[in-house]
Amino acid sequence: MTDASTHLDGNCLAGPLSEILSVEPTTAWWRCPECTRSGPLARLHVYGPEPGLTARCPGCAYVALRLVREGEHIWLTMGSGTGAFRFSLT
Repeated sequence: MTDASTHLDGNCLAGPLSEILSVEPTTAWWRCPECTRSGPLARLHVYGPEPGLTARCPGCAYVALRLVREGEHIWLTMGSGTGAFRFSLT
């Protein structure tokens, strides 16, 4: 059930997301939904590099994000159940 008067399309996220995605990502604060541990992204435990990078909570090993490079694209999954975002590198 969608009604054009009740929502905007995803293009309205361009401005706000460009502010977030243009900063140093390792200083971003992260909080684990499982064990509630928090800290900067730089403190996550990262495994890889193949088939991609998987960042896990240092407290309980919850998967915080996955980053996979596929040719001219990067796939990003944040947490579980969020789906995946594909960013074009060109």
